[in-house]
Amino acid sequence: MLDQELQRRCHTVFPGHRARTPAEMFAAMAAWCASNGVEHDVYGAGSLIQEFEAKIARLLGFEAAVFCISGTMAQVTALRLACRDRGRDLVALHPTSHIFVHERSNYQLLGHFKALQAGDRHRPWQVADLAAIPDRLGAVGMELPLREIGGQLSDWEELEAIKAHVRGRGAHLHMDGARLWEAACGYGRPLHEVAAGFDSAYVSLYKGVGGLGGAMLAGTREFVERAAEWFRRQGGNVIHRSPYVVAAAMQFDERLAAMPDYLRRTHFLYEALAAHPGIKRNPAAPQANMLHLHLPVSPERALEIRRELAEQHGIWMFNRIASGVLPDTSSFELYVGDNLLAMPDERLRTSLALFADALLRQ
Repeated sequence: MLDQELQRRCHTVFPGHRARTPAEMFAAMAAWCASNGVEHDVYGAGSLIQEFEAKIARLLGFEAAVFCISGTMAQVTALRLACRDRGRDLVALHPTSHIFVHERSNYQLLGHFKALQAGDRHRPWQVADLAAIPDRLGAVGMELPLREIGGQLSDWEELEAIKAHVRGRGAHLHMDGARLWEAACGYGRPLHEVAAGFDSAYVSLYKGVGGLGGAMLAGTREFVERAAEWFRRQGGNVIHRSPYVVAAAMQFDERLAAMPDYLRRTHFLYEALAAHPGIKRNPAAPQANMLHLHLPVSPERALEIRRELAEQHGIWMFNRIASGVLPDTSSFELYVGDNLLAMPDERLRTSLALFADALLRQ
């Protein structure tokens, strides 16, 4: 049985939001389109997409925003333009930046810009990490929160100091805000306050929002218009963006309104995990509605346990697993969404106990 089929048969699923089949998703989209009189855009021109772009810009406190088919395209385009504007081709990025870890060296192979790693890969940035760089930076790319270290955030005062430092150096400050909705909730501040001081920001329309895909890039109107032209030049000019925009827009307000509930549920999960010291949490306390759990077993054994729990108890604990730094250890990311929010407290505790017990068996 394939993992996807096995997960569908489970009644207790820990990660993320409830997965909808294509039929369910498309039916919901069709009903929403009918209720709201939605028509297709044509190459990005249409009332739905333009109103949604304006909504994102207002929420973040920017002049404008534009849809992009992927965050990968949006981010390197923004950073390349920023470097060109300043005549400096060097970008500072955290060692765990998505650009380094997941984008197959696109910035380097396609000649977008040059990049250097700044700071310690196991903690968020401090202003001293950037101050230690003597080079003339064209741009700084900052991810909020840092996914690869469990959704950690720089302290608010540190974030403000970083904004001031980058501004003082005349560099462009870009936000990788794939999970900005979660970061703002973690900070307990409105989106525009978190985004203030950034020159541009990318946000995802599918990660926390639950859409089909796509992204938005926000900034000044002039910057966004130039970026949109480069999206077209790079093959991002799909004729209809409406499926992606509908899938996000129809649930956008509901998802953002639920972020405080997801964060509260994350606090509850941390308390439940305290009863199982063999499972290590990162970060030590919730900073957003996501975390990494470090296990005392190899990835291969972790996958065996996942299958056992799924087949015998209908419990699906995680999706992807990664090797740990130490031998015979592993870790996985857990995003706290609708699944954990709807799960009864006792079922959550019982499922964790079964998982912890299985980890102890050799």
